This record gives sequence, C-alpha cells and structure tokens, in this order.
Amino acid sequence: MTEYPDARIFLVDDDAGVRDALSWLLRTRRLLSEGYASADAFLAEVNSWRDAPGSPSCVLLDVRMPGMSGLALFEHLLTLPWQAAMPVIFLSGHADVPTAVDAVKRGAFDFCEKPFSDNVLVDRIEQALAQSAQVLAQRRQQHEMQARLASLTDRERDVMRLVVEGLPNKLVADQLNISVRTVEVHRSRVFDKMCVKSAVELANALRLS
Repeated sequence: MTEYPDARIFLVDDDAGVRDALSWLLRTRRLLSEGYASADAFLAEVNSWRDAPGSPSCVLLDVRMPGMSGLALFEHLLTLPWQAAMPVIFLSGHADVPTAVDAVKRGAFDFCEKPFSDNVLVDRIEQALAQSAQVLAQRRQQHEMQARLASLTDRERDVMRLVVEGLPNKLVADQLNISVRTVEVHRSRVFDKMCVKSAVELANALRLS
C-alpha cells in the first residue's frame, strides 16, 4: 500500500501503449495517474492551475514527442515557482540518455531508460512523491507563518524584532519608549499569535519562513 493514496502522477507520453502500461503498473501499487498524449496538452493543463497540486505529485515525461518535446516542456515547468513540488522523472530511450542526464543536472528528479524495471521505476516514483510531500509541507508551513506575521500589529512587530535580537524587556522598553509592562503584554501577544513559547523558538520559526 502506498504512503500517498491521494498522489497525482502525470504520464506525458505520445505512445498510448506506454501510457496504458504505466497506468496499469501504478494501479497495481495503488497509485492513480492521469495521461497526456503530448507535452502541449499537459502544459495547457498546468497553465490552468493557480498553484501547485494540493497533494504529492510527480511527472513521468517522455523525452521525444511530436510537437513540443519533453525537454522543452521541462524548461517551461522550471519557470514555475512551485516546480519542486512536482518532481519530473524522464523516460528516455538509449539515444536520449545524455539529454536526460543533462536535465537531471538542471533540476529533474531522475530518468529511467526504456525498457525500465517496473520495481526501480515505482521506487523512484515513491521517492519523488516523498520529495513532493516534503516541499508541500514546507510551503504550507511558510504560508501559515506569513499569515501569522500578517496578524501582528506594527507595535507587536517592533517588539518581536527586538526580542528576536535577544534584548531583555527593559532594553526593549527603553528603545521603544514604552513601559516594561507594555512590552510584556506585546511579547505575550506575539508569542500567542506566532504559536511559540520562547524567543529562541520564535527566532527559529522566522528563519524557516
């Protein structure tokens, strides 16, 4: 049973037989897929999205296809700010291996040479999905952190900045020309809104954002 029952695996290959075989293989591993007969068709689909898929995903991409090549499609995908959330595994014939290797150096997750081992391919797909899940989790964490930061008042931001710098409440009060009690109140509100319990935890959370 796969760890990612809601995963989306996109099969981009002009050979219907290859798409059908891959779809069947993935179904035997409880993985669902969506097939596209051309790079242009998949790019049109991607262009209709507002953001990355909400669940772990990856693309199995043939190198050579009529019309837009797999490599040209990959170049388009690299321009997406969330491309890392949708790793690309190239499917290459022997003659295309150098091209696929070069694509890996530029950011593709991997390539599998045709004819490929079913087990090796599925293992790499699972690893790509694990990377996708990690990236999506990081993106969610960043979005949550940005929302928390947006909830702070200007004064709370001022206090937070000085607290993160390591200043005690007395020095924060002196710099902002407010009372220590007021600093304590703002500090407590900052911790509550940022969901942290200490200045160290707050600093670590801000670094991750």
